[in-house]
Amino acid sequence: MADKPKPRTGGTPVGRRAMLGMLGAGAAGLAAAPYLQKGWENFLAAASEGDATGLTGLLPNPGGFRYYSVVGSVPHKDETNYALTLGGLVDRPRTYTLDQLRAMPRTRVVHDVVCTDGWRVEKTPFDGVRLADLLDDAGVRSKGAAIRFTCFDGAYSESLTLEQARRSDVLVALTMQDKPITHAHGGPVRLYVAPMYFYKSAKWLSGISVTDKVVPGYWEERGYAVDGWLDGADRQGDAA
Repeated sequence: MADKPKPRTGGTPVGRRAMLGMLGAGAAGLAAAPYLQKGWENFLAAASEGDATGLTGLLPNPGGFRYYSVVGSVPHKDETNYALTLGGLVDRPRTYTLDQLRAMPRTRVVHDVVCTDGWRVEKTPFDGVRLADLLDDAGVRSKGAAIRFTCFDGAYSESLTLEQARRSDVLVALTMQDKPITHAHGGPVRLYVAPMYFYKSAKWLSGISVTDKVVPGYWEERGYAVDGWLDGADRQGDAA
């Protein structure tokens, strides 16, 4: 009798062509990943502009950032129509164009971005003008104790104490991740408060007003902490 064939012990072998195909598909997936991620981020950005519910902020984003607006639509601003006003309890009220801000001395801050929703983007570089320099340019009066920020979405606002605002890691930011800040990320100019949760870094910044007391911002009026310090943050910092 002929010998019976021995049973295979390693399962069905993967052919050479099949293996090469799998490796090729994996490589193609890695190559396409940045483009797919960028497309998804663009989709989230566009969807969030028409989403006053904030539900788009719950969708997964491989880039780490989430997109959210408290209004249904936000106008676009650029070099032709952007202006940042600085007033309130100051000696010299100012209005800055985008080109004027870009021409001022700049500071680069690299820090983790952390949201109260739980997501984090580590070691994110921001570049811009120190808020302290703008305050010095305007001349804060003796009664000035806090700063109120308003935004050209027409709804969002934020606040800092004067001491917090003078920290060297608080910027009127012009770039994020070494690129101009996009509209979806709050551009062309946003606030960046490195030692606090990201809701303190107001997007679409258009107004800075020195006040005699802290005026709670949009989310503080809805239960968020007025002082949104990150866990472990140096709360004393280095005032400019």
